[in-house]
Amino acid sequence: MEDEVFQHVVSVFSTLVSWVAAGAIMFGGVVPYIPQYRDIRRTQNAEGFSTYVCLVLLVANILRILFRFGRYYEMPLLWQSIIMIGTMLVMLNLCTSVRMAAELSTKRRSFLATDSKDEEVRIPKRLFLDFDWTYFWSWSRFVDYLQCVLSFTLVAAYITYLLLDSVLFVETLGFLAVFTEAMLGTPQLYCNYQNKSTEGMSIKMVLMWTSGDTFKTGYFLLTEAPVQFWTCGLLQVFVDVAILFQVYYYSRYPQKPVSHTVSHTTSAKAL
Repeated sequence: MEDEVFQHVVSVFSTLVSWVAAGAIMFGGVVPYIPQYRDIRRTQNAEGFSTYVCLVLLVANILRILFRFGRYYEMPLLWQSIIMIGTMLVMLNLCTSVRMAAELSTKRRSFLATDSKDEEVRIPKRLFLDFDWTYFWSWSRFVDYLQCVLSFTLVAAYITYLLLDSVLFVETLGFLAVFTEAMLGTPQLYCNYQNKSTEGMSIKMVLMWTSGDTFKTGYFLLTEAPVQFWTCGLLQVFVDVAILFQVYYYSRYPQKPVSHTVSHTTSAKAL
C-alpha cells in the first residue's frame, strides 16, 4: 500500500515537473524581451537594441514550424515558435514607432509603393520589385515588415510543400531553423562592437537569454530532440557569454563618451 502511494506521488510530481518545463519552454523565450521593451518605451530610444534580432528569430521560428511538417518534435516547441513570432512583431512595432517619432524630419523609406503623405514628410514611392537592399530591414512603417515576413513565409511554405518528401531537405530545413536561432545574439554582438558600448541594451535581457538558452539546451538533451536542436543550443549559449563579456569589457574599458542621442545609423537591430 505504501509503495502504491509512493509511486502515485512520484507520478504526480513527474507530471507537474513536465508541465512546468513545458511552460518554461513555451513562454521562457519571451521573458528576456520584457525589460528591453520597457526600457525602449521609457526612454523612447531604440538605439541600443538591434532589430536584426527580430529578423533572426522570425526566420528561425517560421522555419522551425515548417520543419515540424516533415519531422515531429515536442508540442511545447511548436507553441514556443508561435509565441515568439508574435513577440518579435510586437518588438518591431515598438522600435518602428520610436524611430519614426525620432526621424520625422528625414525622408522615410518604404517597402512598397504608397501614395500616403505626411504634413512634414513625403513618403517616397518604392515598388516591391524595385527593392532597395540599402534599406533592407530599415523601413519606416511596421506594415512593411509584415509584408516582408508574410512574403518569406509563403515562399518558404511553398518550397517545403514541394520538397516535403525529401529527407535531405527536411533535415536541412531543421538545421537552418535552429542554426539561424543560434545566431540570435550575433546582431547584438556586432551592434555592441560597432557602438563600442552596450549602452541601451538591457543586460537583464542578455542574462535571461543565457539562462534560458542553457535550460533549453538541457531540455533538448533530456527529451532527445533532433541533434540539430541541442548542438545549435550550445552555440547559442556561447554567443550569449560573448555578449556578457562585452558588457564587462566596455564598462571596464570605455571606448567612447556615453551618448544619449538617437542615431538611426548606429541603431542596427538585434532576438
